[in-house]
Amino acid sequence: MKKIITKKNILIGFIALFILIQFFRIDKSTLPVNPKTDFISTLQCSDDVSGVLKKACYDCHSNQAQYPWYTNIAPVSWWIKHHINEGSDHLNFSIWETYTPKRKDHKLEECIEMIEEGEMPMKSYTWMHKEAKLTLDEKQLLINWFKAEKLKLNYIKE
Repeated sequence: MKKIITKKNILIGFIALFILIQFFRIDKSTLPVNPKTDFISTLQCSDDVSGVLKKACYDCHSNQAQYPWYTNIAPVSWWIKHHINEGSDHLNFSIWETYTPKRKDHKLEECIEMIEEGEMPMKSYTWMHKEAKLTLDEKQLLINWFKAEKLKLNYIKE
């Protein structure tokens, strides 16, 4: 007897596949923060600046990602983990003091540029984390702070 592919069989296949992929979990462990290498600690950010950084940047750009409930559902969890890995590989505030002065300067420049161009925080992140959407005042606060830190860093290098 020849089997016919039906909508019902396709649906059952998708449901079975969805259930199967739930067994492939992401690693949600976080590394301890060393205050001697952390950006906020070492640069002694004001409460305003550190608050904005923590709510809008640290989830993807540090070792302290917070994993909401929906990171328990594959394939969404894989996508989010990929973003976190990519973000912390590109800029990790938890290991700031391990960067060379040249790299710090470049990263500060990128922070300024990304905020000015509205590329950070990413729209896909602020869509689910409304609190991370930066107001104009918060953007200006970070931009001014990053610029001031860049000037300090360049002064020290000279």
